[in-house]
Parts: sequence; C-alpha cells; structure tokens
Amino acid sequence: MSSGGRPLLGRISKRGNRYLRVLFVQAARVVLRLGPETWQRHGLKRWIEAAATRMHHNKLAITLANKLARIAWSVLYHGRDFQMSKLT
Repeated sequence: MSSGGRPLLGRISKRGNRYLRVLFVQAARVVLRLGPETWQRHGLKRWIEAAATRMHHNKLAITLANKLARIAWSVLYHGRDFQMSKLT
C-alpha cells in the first residue's frame, strides 16, 4: 500500500513465532541503546532519527523490530548478502 507516494508497510503482527518476535524487539532495543555512531555504521541513522522525532521510544522499538524483520526476510528470501546502502 502507499499513500502520497509513501509506502505504508503495516504493523508487526502477532501471527507467527512469538519467540522470534520477542528476539526482534530485543534486538531493536539494543540497536537503539547503542547510539548514533553505531546507527551510522549500519546505515540506520537517518531513518532512526527521523522516526524518533515522530514517535515514543517504545513505539520506535517496535517499528525498528518490524524493519529488522523485513530486512531479515528479504536477505533470506533473495539469498543475497545484506547491503546497507539500500537502507538510507
């Protein structure tokens, strides 16, 4: 779906493996705690800073977990290496 040229990815659902969802949320919280230097190194700085201005830190963690899950799915589905240049 898209609105005004901006894709709407949807929410992280409660379907699927609950433990895997918990791991993605924990990973997102760790990423947020590491700080801007680490975000820059992994190509997430602009996205996290923009999202942080719009939402509460708990919602930001869930949103980042959703993004990480989508990245992981894409890497596994296409059988390619992760390329951070596509995130920025």
